[in-house]
Amino acid sequence: MKPKNIKLITTKYESSELKKEESITDFTMDNGIEMQAVNIYPQVEYQTFHGFGGAITEAAGYTYSKMNEEVKLDILESYFGKSGNNYNMARCHIDSCDFSLGCYEAMSDPEDTGMESFSLERDEEYIIPLLKEAEKKHGEPLSIMLSPWSPPSFMKTNNNKKGGGKLKEEYREFWAEYICRYIKEYQKRGFQIDRITIQNEPNATQTWDSCVYSEEEEKVFLRDFLYPSLVKNGLEDIKINIWDHNKERMFERAQAIIDEETDKMVSGIAFHWYSGDHFEAIGLVKEIYPGKELIFTEGCVEYSRFGGASQLENAQMYAHDIIGNINGGMTAFIDWNILLDEKGGPNHVGNYCDAPIMCNTITGEIQKNLSYTYIGHFSKYIKPGAKRIAFTKYTGNIEITAMKNEDGSIILVFLNCSNKDVNVALRLNGQVADLVIPGGITTGIIDFS
Repeated sequence: MKPKNIKLITTKYESSELKKEESITDFTMDNGIEMQAVNIYPQVEYQTFHGFGGAITEAAGYTYSKMNEEVKLDILESYFGKSGNNYNMARCHIDSCDFSLGCYEAMSDPEDTGMESFSLERDEEYIIPLLKEAEKKHGEPLSIMLSPWSPPSFMKTNNNKKGGGKLKEEYREFWAEYICRYIKEYQKRGFQIDRITIQNEPNATQTWDSCVYSEEEEKVFLRDFLYPSLVKNGLEDIKINIWDHNKERMFERAQAIIDEETDKMVSGIAFHWYSGDHFEAIGLVKEIYPGKELIFTEGCVEYSRFGGASQLENAQMYAHDIIGNINGGMTAFIDWNILLDEKGGPNHVGNYCDAPIMCNTITGEIQKNLSYTYIGHFSKYIKPGAKRIAFTKYTGNIEITAMKNEDGSIILVFLNCSNKDVNVALRLNGQVADLVIPGGITTGIIDFS
């Protein structure tokens, strides 16, 4: 099928001003163009993409609760509405994380082996109300992932949710049942829990809620306790993602955990961005474990590391990572907190960060950062079920990814981090479109009608 034209939607950020431009360029016959070519090959398909989302933490839910009704509606539409970024996924923490108002756990009594005291009281206050409103706005259930930051204090070697420590061996079965109970309680409230990760950042001892697992410890917990508990509780359809930490060691962790026995237990490998690009690591895992989903589960602009960065630098960091991850084999993108307050919190250990939408709980105003807009250049147009397709490009001055939606539409995203225009002769099915990609981010939608 021959393409008719391509619509370009561009966001520029010049002198602190946001500028949006749209244009349409027709395709014409390719008469042998060789220079400045970008080639698109929709017949060569790679991974299927599940969608985009963000984390609904207690911090996000609390901040949301402080805003007036008009602002709340704006936030919901901006993320989950059809005119917004159209998120279809969410990640929530099992018990507290650093972006909580304080440490908490669903039960704290080691003698309560029947979990009679188990309660989602804290989740009911801020997280669940925001989840319900998000689903109402989206118009259909969100695909939810649950991740633990730490078991209850009494289950840990350091008797503290914070400061790392490990899961006590005698509590491995109980902790697995606890996770299953958490899933079932969310299901009782009507939520679609599709995935879990075994442990958020298992290689990090943090000043906040954290728990350390070696490769062998994560494998044993998965194989001998968590997976059997899911099966026992009728939750075998829940997808388990291992690792849930930075990309630089995701291949080693996959190799250490996935074998003939555990292969059926592991649906995918989750990863973060804090140690750098490592796009090749994603590609390597995809090559060796082609059937596994590869989900980006966390990334944010930490004030402790990037406090002096500009909005443009932050937005470019997002787009660069999304493009590199998709081209490496990523199957879903879940950002960290969807919104935070004027301090970059609340965070019970002061680990303040940026979010795509920031809310001033004092003035009642919100700020949609440039990162929100840049993410939208992907999430508005790449639909769940899309497949990455092949392309080649003539220059490193632009970054590109190419996706084909289930309806056959082709979505291209170009990132140009320079102030100079980049000329592109876009070649597809014997046709060519002469484009100019300006500095900024550009989404291209190819029309075949």
